[in-house]
Amino acid sequence: MRPEPWSTISEIAAHLQVAEDTVLRWIPRKAFPAHRAGRIWRFKISEVDAWMRSGKGGRKPEKKAGSEGVAP
Repeated sequence: MRPEPWSTISEIAAHLQVAEDTVLRWIPRKAFPAHRAGRIWRFKISEVDAWMRSGKGGRKPEKKAGSEGVAP
């Protein structure tokens, strides 16, 4: 069995149907599964798909206006 090939940022962005800049923002902010080789980022599609399925790629829940400091 051949090992899974490494993917480029453009391939991952296309796979996820997002901009390359979005992928670059997710790396530090959302623990996006990425590996750095010098100045180049590489990705495993299986790791990225597992990350997406885990829900870590979703938006943070928005706070409701006026709910700060309200006791239940």
